[in-house]
Amino acid sequence: MTLIIHPHFHHRYTGVTRHVESVVPALARDSETRVIGSGLSEGLPRITWPELLRRLRQEPVVWHAHRNNELLVGMLLKLLGRQVRLVFTRHTSMAPSGFTRFIARGADALVSLTKQVADVIALPSTVVSHGIDLTRFHPPENRDLAWRKLGLGGRYGIGVIGRIRKEKGQGDFVQAIRPLLSQHPEWQPVLVGLAKGPDLDWLNQEMAGIEDHIALPGEQSVIEPWYQGLSVLVHPSYAEGYSLVHVEAMASGCCVVASKLPYLDTLIEHGRTGFFFEPGDVQGLRELLDMLMREPERAREIGRNAAEEARRRCGVEHEARALSDVYRSTVER
Repeated sequence: MTLIIHPHFHHRYTGVTRHVESVVPALARDSETRVIGSGLSEGLPRITWPELLRRLRQEPVVWHAHRNNELLVGMLLKLLGRQVRLVFTRHTSMAPSGFTRFIARGADALVSLTKQVADVIALPSTVVSHGIDLTRFHPPENRDLAWRKLGLGGRYGIGVIGRIRKEKGQGDFVQAIRPLLSQHPEWQPVLVGLAKGPDLDWLNQEMAGIEDHIALPGEQSVIEPWYQGLSVLVHPSYAEGYSLVHVEAMASGCCVVASKLPYLDTLIEHGRTGFFFEPGDVQGLRELLDMLMREPERAREIGRNAAEEARRRCGVEHEARALSDVYRSTVER
């Protein structure tokens, strides 16, 4: 039996955090899988440093890192345990630094979320896309009621979920919806996510004149109620490795309107399970939002189609099986 460890050495709650919280319980059904570090939910199976240091000298251990600092710690552990194997997942499609590529070569196996990520890192890797826990992310029984419980007003919710910064595209959403606010007063826009320092200053400039019309509830560690309340989820990012937001929103029955990133056409069918616009195309985004705000029932229909697609293809069990194969081949190599 191989011990699987997923470390989490990051102070913020991110998409990687949600990924670890989702995949570890699925892996733990068939293998001993633990987490170590902070910032994760209390219900996950954990291991202490003393137990880990004792066991890595006695048995095979797979250390599955998701960030550079976690991979570096794994390299130190490998010096202590001859049977320690390192797996490193690359989560972003941005070109890695020379340092990241250098330490990635020290992993026994690399995992990329998409073919685009694999092409960018330019090292041999296995493509394993994220799955999600469909018991957490599912449509509400009553979306109107779910929205009212969030207490933001309006009849329908439309917005963006994720860290607020320029490259995530929230500014494009703000500019796209600005002239639509007076035409569709029953719709309440919202930006769910952390904004601070220069990012907050930039956002305030983007929202000048409509500050009272767009809600900013901040970062939310419990995100499911927001997916269940929103009718339309906009994802205007300029670049992503593989965003969990798309899949979580689809599984929750949101109508997803997303910038057309390279991998998304394998996930979303334009006009049936969501809509695309070119990254940075404010006018194209505005036209889609105007259409959906005029036809809320169409948004609901697209959301239902998306939820069915997510249930069929995006369960975390698919990811767990693929990762288990990576671990097994790495240990046996």
